[in-house]
Amino acid sequence: MKSLIVTLFCLLFVSCNQKEKPISDPISGSLIGNSNCKSNLKTDTISSFSCVEYSYQETSKTLTFKHINAGFNCCPEGFYCTISLKNDTIVIEEHENSSLCDCNCLYDLDIELKGVEAKNYQIKFAEPYSENQDKIEFPVNLVVLKEGIFCVTRTVYPWGI
Repeated sequence: MKSLIVTLFCLLFVSCNQKEKPISDPISGSLIGNSNCKSNLKTDTISSFSCVEYSYQETSKTLTFKHINAGFNCCPEGFYCTISLKNDTIVIEEHENSSLCDCNCLYDLDIELKGVEAKNYQIKFAEPYSENQDKIEFPVNLVVLKEGIFCVTRTVYPWGI
């Protein structure tokens, strides 16, 4: 009887400890680089697109993005992004540290995510200046396609006019 009580107590203790462990988000990421302001492209046809190139390395579980022609303030004093995983959707929120000037500009941002499993995801970029223009949202199947590109047309300043 004593051994039964000890066994039950141990099972209760183990199950309580397992429930108390926090569930951590397996994906982490950050901005790893950016271009300077691309002010010379304002009338170029290329600047009317905002594109995201992606590349996946399965061995390191690393997913990298290059956001081409991301719109931000001309004087951002740097950029950062926040990454979250919501069900099968990877959300990348892009931010600038400040908006000190009365102008906007296009930049290329390099973003790296770690801990990404090879499977299907919906990728969603949240951009501060895209307003009501087409959103950068697209599906990826990292089992089948390790790299690709997705583009949207933009016509509102600072993109091509």
